[in-house]
Amino acid sequence: MDSSTTDRRPLVALAGNPNTGKTTLFNRLTGLRQKVGNYAGVTVERVAGECALPDGAKVQLLDVPGAYSLAARSREEELALQCVAGVAGEPRPDAIVLVVDATQLSRNLYLALQVLELGTPVVVALNMADELAKRGERVDVAALERELGAPVVLVSALHDRGFAPLLEQVAKALAMGGDARPAPRRKLPQELEADLVEVGRAVPEAWSLGSAMRARAFAEWALLSVEERDELEGVPEALRARALASREAAAKSGRSTDDALIAARYAWIDERMPRFVVQASKTRTKSERIDAVLLHPLLGFALFLGAMVVVFQALFAWSDPLIGLVEGAMGHVGDAARELLPPGLFADFVVEGVVAGVGSVVVFLPQILLLFLFIGLMEDTGYMARVAALMDRVMRWMGLSGRAFVPMLSGYACAVPAILATRTMERRRDRLLTMLVVPLMTCSARLPVYTLLIGALWPPAVVAGFIPVQGLLMAAMYLFSTLVALAAAAVLSRTLFRGQGAPLILELPAYRLPHWPSVLGMMRQRAWSFLREAGGVILACTIALWFLLSFPKDEAAEARHAQAVVAAASLAEAEQSAAVEAADARLASESLASSWGGRFGHAIEPLIAPLGFDWKIGVGLVGAFAAREVFVSTMGVVYGIGGDADEESGTLREAIKAEAHADGRPVYTPLVGLSLMVFFALAAQCMSTLAAVKRETRSWRWPAFLFAYMTALAWVASFAVHQGGRLLGW
Repeated sequence: MDSSTTDRRPLVALAGNPNTGKTTLFNRLTGLRQKVGNYAGVTVERVAGECALPDGAKVQLLDVPGAYSLAARSREEELALQCVAGVAGEPRPDAIVLVVDATQLSRNLYLALQVLELGTPVVVALNMADELAKRGERVDVAALERELGAPVVLVSALHDRGFAPLLEQVAKALAMGGDARPAPRRKLPQELEADLVEVGRAVPEAWSLGSAMRARAFAEWALLSVEERDELEGVPEALRARALASREAAAKSGRSTDDALIAARYAWIDERMPRFVVQASKTRTKSERIDAVLLHPLLGFALFLGAMVVVFQALFAWSDPLIGLVEGAMGHVGDAARELLPPGLFADFVVEGVVAGVGSVVVFLPQILLLFLFIGLMEDTGYMARVAALMDRVMRWMGLSGRAFVPMLSGYACAVPAILATRTMERRRDRLLTMLVVPLMTCSARLPVYTLLIGALWPPAVVAGFIPVQGLLMAAMYLFSTLVALAAAAVLSRTLFRGQGAPLILELPAYRLPHWPSVLGMMRQRAWSFLREAGGVILACTIALWFLLSFPKDEAAEARHAQAVVAAASLAEAEQSAAVEAADARLASESLASSWGGRFGHAIEPLIAPLGFDWKIGVGLVGAFAAREVFVSTMGVVYGIGGDADEESGTLREAIKAEAHADGRPVYTPLVGLSLMVFFALAAQCMSTLAAVKRETRSWRWPAFLFAYMTALAWVASFAVHQGGRLLGW
């Protein structure tokens, strides 16, 4: 075992293609004895657990990220190689359990051949043989063992079958002490053999461990993986240079290194497949019959849109009762804290800063849990692979794969869970690109702003005799944000994220019932990960905003408030209550105007004036950074209505309509309202989104870029709307 590990227990790596049941098998073998973290510098989760062998000995089981092959053009794919080979800081496993899908044997054997060549003892766990039997087929286990030179055990991860024989073979593999049987050999062209020998000389000793077979395996990996521009970080410079030179020389002589290496593996597999799979039935399987419908260009797309409507409705509406419960619970906590603590600055900090900050974090949990419930169900049933295949052609135009569609669509509900959903995408480039355009989708937090402005500035009317103007404007804002998001993805994919687009390579696994413990476990892990990492940033930002909008105190305003309260004491009971409420609202408005946030609103007024905004709107923009919908309550405070104002507040609408400049011109016109809605549609007015991007990228670079480009885009678009409208005489 590699000396870098601190655990003396043998390390067993669990590897395999995606959708082979690998994670389900891992969960069954380890139970609840799991540790979840992240690989250094990568957002891919590192899941390890403890497993007991038949003799009672304990081993450490590592769930390796799923990969179709050990060739890698992204950091995450490279990580799979490092885990099974034990290089670049990862401990070398003492044995490897390779999970193979019996229903996709030909494709899975490609990875199996690569893993066997690394020289580590391997046990093949042949999963889903029961699904293969439904086709009238079976795998000749003895023939497969002879050709691979490794033990093959039939298992059913879903039905808890074959675990004892599997663990017995793992114990035998560990007893071999790292001495694996020779891997199968393939016939390669003479020129390619010479290339592998030449590149193999640049493989570091720490990687090859003195084994010619391992050196050859890494040479092949380098020839298939290394490019001029890639995301790989652990490639030694000598190996990179030698691989690039070898590929360039082969290309000049008219040879394709990639094609020759891949063809040689599949030639070996194709020659032997008739020996492995016997009693083939020519009848169509149930999965094939379902795919004829779900992958149909028209009907399949219509059914998918229907499924997405259900998902969207759940995130947008079904989560409301749970969100209301969370908000109500946090409100009760705040009220209890207010009653327990003496009035003053500390009580304000606890209630308005800490409690409100915690509430702004946990309020996302219902949406996050629902989103990952749907993602887990789609992945476990096999439908997610069909979604990616169905949408790949549309998303390809934007430089993305079909896997980006679900995160972008869920951005209509909330960008935070949508950003977390990008974890289903393998390539770091695709995840980053998707994260940077998802916040442009119109999330539910923008609705209160749109509702307030449309209701205040556009009276109920119809066009074309039946189309309501207010509803048309709302739909137009959704369409506008969607088109901008698609255009932004297309531009970024051709500029900042320019590079060779990776084709969508995936299996279409057989449809099956979801494994609920795995789905629920994934939901729990994602929720805890969000609370632990993104939640801390959101809480800190909320407290910082509270300070900005609360200090410094306006002593003159507080003195006037005290006098008004004293004067109200002499009024009748009904009038006294109204007078005190009015005094409280005036104090909040005046205090906000003199706060650092209010001063910042005055400071940025020259910058936002060309957009049609005054300093009061500037204060609203500052408050909206906590959450876009906070703009409404902040404006309620600014206009002396009170912080309880919402988008349905008639008083706030009237105040907006009546607000005027010193010369009598109205502050809010339909043109200003349209400019403000466009600004909110495009600006990064959400610290929770920025915190989620920071958490996923582990860097402030990308949140800063997101904030800068979205703010600049919002300013330019809002400027064009307002100034263009003025030129047209609106």
